[in-house]
Amino acid sequence: MQTDNLRCQGLRIPALGRRRSSRRLLWLLCLSTEGFKERPWPRCDSAIRASIVKGSSLNALSDYRSLMSLGTLENGRRTLWLDLEACRASGDLAPVSETHGRMIKTGFCFCDSLVGSLFRLYLDRHCLREARSLFDEMPRRISDPLPGNLLLAAYLRNGRTEDAAQMFDEMPARDLISWNTMAAGWVRVSRPNQAMALFGRLLGLGIEPDGFTFSVVLSACARAGALALGQQVHDLMQSKQVEMNPILSSALIDMYSKCGKIDLARRVFETAARTDASVWNSMISGLAIHGHGREALQLFDRMLNEGGAAAPDAITFVGLLTACSHCALVEEGLHHFFSMKLRHSLEPRKEHYAAVVDLLARAGRLEEAHRATRALPVPPDAAVWRALLSGCRKHGRRPDIAAAATAQMGAARCSGDYVMLSGLYSAAGRWRCAEAVWRKMKTDRVRKPPGISCVELGGRVCEFQAGERWRALPEAEEIRRVLAALTRAARGVGFAPTAETVVMDLLEEDKEANLVSHSEKIAVAYAVIKTAPGAEIRVSKNLRTCEDCHSWLKATSKILGREIIVRDRTRFHHFGRGSCSCNDYW
Repeated sequence: MQTDNLRCQGLRIPALGRRRSSRRLLWLLCLSTEGFKERPWPRCDSAIRASIVKGSSLNALSDYRSLMSLGTLENGRRTLWLDLEACRASGDLAPVSETHGRMIKTGFCFCDSLVGSLFRLYLDRHCLREARSLFDEMPRRISDPLPGNLLLAAYLRNGRTEDAAQMFDEMPARDLISWNTMAAGWVRVSRPNQAMALFGRLLGLGIEPDGFTFSVVLSACARAGALALGQQVHDLMQSKQVEMNPILSSALIDMYSKCGKIDLARRVFETAARTDASVWNSMISGLAIHGHGREALQLFDRMLNEGGAAAPDAITFVGLLTACSHCALVEEGLHHFFSMKLRHSLEPRKEHYAAVVDLLARAGRLEEAHRATRALPVPPDAAVWRALLSGCRKHGRRPDIAAAATAQMGAARCSGDYVMLSGLYSAAGRWRCAEAVWRKMKTDRVRKPPGISCVELGGRVCEFQAGERWRALPEAEEIRRVLAALTRAARGVGFAPTAETVVMDLLEEDKEANLVSHSEKIAVAYAVIKTAPGAEIRVSKNLRTCEDCHSWLKATSKILGREIIVRDRTRFHHFGRGSCSCNDYW
């Protein structure tokens, strides 16, 4: 009787006729004897769906469990699907496992639509082990690549690249999306050689690449400095008459720039449709890393004045400020920084503030750069403090500012920051302070990555690590002889080892022995052995080139009569006839 009265009131009173009151009424009906007899499953489903739509997923799950315990609701496909949707909205993991168990118990674990919904739910919750287990039991995985592609992307999103690679190799059904996803994953974790090898496998199987495939492999070539393969990819695109777009044009410009061929990057730029800012940004950034600051500024002016060109964006100004920083164009850089908001209505971001601090610090205006960090409208991040620290290390001054900058980075400190600070102390002869930095580095469990240099020979990228590992190579004795001969000849044209770059308190001769094993020297010696006299040598390195190697490479280019192009962590150095394109400003 009480339920009937409430039902009548719900029809008469507007407040009780709303969705919330209807849900409560339906709940009472389900608890009543009549509710048990009528078994209003569709109405219960509607109530659960209404809770999900309203965002009350906890209510939906609570109702579902209560109705199931009372026997008022059956485990039908529709009801289980609604339960999964409620789990998706709730963000709780426990109900997902419970629903999975009910699906197995009731035999719905073979329902493709329910299994697919549960599979996506596990992926959304980052439950990759459960998702993989479910995937292995899916009959559709044999013919449908979609579930495998979803799991592959989830592994990569969660940083489990090796698991993704194993998953890719074990996938019974693959399509072009599978190949593109895996290749992009390798590039994202800075493993370009694996991405390039995957591209080779794809072509070997006769699979037709698309525009995205080409953009990914071009990015891999850019990271590895693999010019020969990059040119082959470009030729393949032309032979297949691939339709160009801003993404592909930008990827080509970036590849040629980062492989040391800025002239080829210019050629691609001039033939590309320049209606998108990304094309201009790639060319400006390419000029910046090659030290062509004036040309980058001229290109920016052309961007503003050329009809049909895109408007500059935030990335444009990052490239522009970098170009000014690498060429000591301080006033020009500051002018363009202030024009961002005044002329182009662009709000500067943290990366722009870091570029301005780098601009000032690199030019030796350390006190001004330090003041700028305190005047920023946003809290300085690690990139800002790192730019200040790098300036102090470059000019060998203000260890107090350098120490303060390192401390401000907090947990964002990396091994390079410790190395720069200890190097600054070492150059000043403050060995105890340098040793304290190294002890702090050990306490924080930070390991310095080894210097690694790559050189492309015959379409193959050869990798060399600083230290003694190269002595295990078959050509080790020949490399040692070439290194010794080049160093003797370099001394004859004015080269003197810069022992101050060794951040250890060693005897002078021990420091010089330590400098010989730097990775770019080994790579150059190997290239001398393997290439014809006069051939260009191109090396890419993961760290900044030290002063000793920079001086040695200048002298070596004069001795050999060759151009040596080195790409380090920040820019390109074109060595030739005893000088460098950076004019010793890096």
